[in-house]
Amino acid sequence: MRLQDQIPATRWIANLSIRQASYLCVHRGRCDHRSQEGRGVPLWKLTPAVISMAALAYCLKRGSDPKGDSLLEAARSNNVQEVTRLLAEGIDPNYRHPLGWTALMVAAMCHHHNVVKALLAAGADPNLGDEFSTVYDTAREKGIHSLEVLVTREDEFSSRLNSRASFRGCSALHYAVLADDLRTVKILLEAGANPLLPNEIGHTPPAYAKEGEMAKLLKDWEGKFQEAQQRREAEERRRFPLERRLREHIIGQEGAINTVAAAAIRRKENGWYDEEHPLVFLFLGSSGIGKTELAKQVARYMHKDVKKGFIRMDMSEFQEKHEVAKFIGSPPGYVGHEEGGQLTKQLKQCPNAVVLFDEVDKAHPDVLTIMLQLFDEGRLTDGKGKTIECKDAIFIMTSNVASDEIAHHALQLRREAQEVSRRRLAGNLDDVQVSDKITISKQFKENVIRPILKAHFRRDEFLGRINEIVYFLPFCHSELIQLVSKELSFWAKKAKQRHNITLLWDQEVMDLLAGGYNLHYGARSIKHEVERRVVNQLAAAYEQELLPRGCTLRLSVDSSVESGSEGRGPSLRLEIVGDDSTSKKLDIRPPLNPEELAFSL
Repeated sequence: MRLQDQIPATRWIANLSIRQASYLCVHRGRCDHRSQEGRGVPLWKLTPAVISMAALAYCLKRGSDPKGDSLLEAARSNNVQEVTRLLAEGIDPNYRHPLGWTALMVAAMCHHHNVVKALLAAGADPNLGDEFSTVYDTAREKGIHSLEVLVTREDEFSSRLNSRASFRGCSALHYAVLADDLRTVKILLEAGANPLLPNEIGHTPPAYAKEGEMAKLLKDWEGKFQEAQQRREAEERRRFPLERRLREHIIGQEGAINTVAAAAIRRKENGWYDEEHPLVFLFLGSSGIGKTELAKQVARYMHKDVKKGFIRMDMSEFQEKHEVAKFIGSPPGYVGHEEGGQLTKQLKQCPNAVVLFDEVDKAHPDVLTIMLQLFDEGRLTDGKGKTIECKDAIFIMTSNVASDEIAHHALQLRREAQEVSRRRLAGNLDDVQVSDKITISKQFKENVIRPILKAHFRRDEFLGRINEIVYFLPFCHSELIQLVSKELSFWAKKAKQRHNITLLWDQEVMDLLAGGYNLHYGARSIKHEVERRVVNQLAAAYEQELLPRGCTLRLSVDSSVESGSEGRGPSLRLEIVGDDSTSKKLDIRPPLNPEELAFSL
């Protein structure tokens, strides 16, 4: 549903006669209950309206906090003293009604200025959005009768709002504007309410303001809020740079991080970019080395919400010519015309999204032709003939083309720094530094990589629209140690949470597991190595009841055991550590191979 024709606040004021008729149904049931109760009629003969009403009321209140409900009621009745008392007892000022609103929204809608001040002073968030949609949608979501939702909304929030309008995403400022309460609007704005915050259908509070002083006030605060927000974001970027944020989630790839962060994102954030053209990247490198993860982290940084701000297109789905229509939508007269294209539909919702074209080398050439317009002009025409402007978007393509050449060239450069890496590698991970910061030479890019790309994509104009080609290199030894440590820490946390088992390991274990690295599979090969050599042992020991709950396990390298036939070298063993720090090796029976099983009829 739309916000009452999507414009002025006066259209939100409902036709009271319709709601009064609905309310009379419940009221008649209540009266019927009282009259029959006086005659001594048994409970099972009570009117269905009364029984259903009681059941619905029970479902609505089940699981709610009585003190939180008291806060909502006190805000509704303008009982400042009760609101202050409940907040002093530790009630969450952002407590929500089971149907989705907060006490601040109630007070803002009801012109209760002092209650609004008390809630804001206690830490109420003025930018929270209402979770209440329309009466019927909310009833369906909560599994409650729509009549009960209607009566509850009118009794416990406001009877002045249209039951058919959607209020999802409306903040306290939205409600204060709808109530035409200038004083409350000023209080909320001074407390940090965002006048640019859209609700579910994309409308900000000024969209519902009447002409005059209210509209002028909101317009003035829009500029003030934007300036303050830009100052806060700039200060946050100085204190916590993008490179540092990305390194928290991505191991290694210093060159890629610096290229994306410094050469592109920072220019865009500070206004040093061409507004007429979107930013376009091509990520090259082997599988499993962070190409997709870096794109996700850029989206999280730019939009704070990966679900809306990150669009991922798997280009392996567009390998055939007839599948191109799925990209931008089918033309008129064809099946799926009304549905729109996968890309155009998502770009309409978020025109400044970070768009990932994963494995772009697998796409049909006709898709690349469409992307030429997208990258050059920052706009795209869908199957319905509508143009989508997306000049503010960031487009990232990933490809495994030339990954072997890049990997072998990087390894060749890294061999020169291998001895330095070993000297800098310490026993503590805090001391591990990326010691071999190698750089792909311009000669290699021009003489090796560019001919491969040109042969594959078959057009210079496509490559010419790419702002930066970013190279992802194989992991060095110190980065592999960090990957192993991260993976072991993940399973240690699982063991502690699920079985109260403490898992310990040393540097020798990490060195052994790092040897399972496969150049072609990247970090995934480390993940699989840990699962094969560590997690499989843990699962077998647990199944054989060798792990008492609450025990401490130590992973260690057993150099005496050689698997000569497989040539895998030393193995890992599990030891239980006692209270006196002594350890005992676990005798884990290996699972039987299918060849060792005997079947009999």
